[in-house]
Amino acid sequence: MLKTIAIGGAGLLVVAVVIILIMAATKPDVFRVQRSASIKAAPEKIFPLINDLHANLDWSPYEKKDPAMKRAHGGAQSGKGAFYEWDGNKEVGSGRLTITESVAPSRVTMALDMTRPFECHNIVEYTLVPQGDATLVTWAMQGPAPFIAKVMQVFFDMDKMVGRDFEAGLTSLKAIAER
Repeated sequence: MLKTIAIGGAGLLVVAVVIILIMAATKPDVFRVQRSASIKAAPEKIFPLINDLHANLDWSPYEKKDPAMKRAHGGAQSGKGAFYEWDGNKEVGSGRLTITESVAPSRVTMALDMTRPFECHNIVEYTLVPQGDATLVTWAMQGPAPFIAKVMQVFFDMDKMVGRDFEAGLTSLKAIAER
């Protein structure tokens, strides 16, 4: 009888794993997370807060998650070629953010290369669109979704997790830009 229960339990485990793998296989090969906020300031006032990675320290939600993390800036002072490297706790991991395109005052594109907690290579883009006396600022991130990431998406909603951080960052950016 114990043998039957053990075989039945193993069979259920195999079925559960197969279902998870099938669900993962249906996930898209690319992910995208995006949030926007209306900020009552001209794009010319907001753009330097994004284009200068030193200024990110004042509004990035990731800075608050680990104030003790190691940080290094390099390359250009701001704009294309500027980079920021960090090594922090498990919430922020480690990696490098490099500005790859800077179109004042409307767009900043960055390469995000994470090394920990897992390796990934994503594109981050900020767009600024004037709307009367305000600017619509959109923070987006996209990248490939390898199979292991698809398996994780079965259990975790990346859009909600990362989206909350983007919302917090845009709220901080808004507070600074509207001062």
